[in-house]
Amino acid sequence: MEEIFSYKITKDNKVFIFWYNKQIKILKGKESTKFMKRIEKTNEEHAQLIMAKITGNFKRGNEKLAKMNHK
Repeated sequence: MEEIFSYKITKDNKVFIFWYNKQIKILKGKESTKFMKRIEKTNEEHAQLIMAKITGNFKRGNEKLAKMNHK
């Protein structure tokens, strides 16, 4: 599966989420802590789905890919 989303965690625990290498979301505080806990316990396919939901890009066809991969 192609990696559409990626992320970077800074020293001060901010999370930068990228969509096709374009920064689209910054998480900080409780939101970044929750994201880091969820992302460390999952595989790459599910991580893509998590980031799609967080960024609001879930309605761009990503949900179809997720459903096909989980069957």
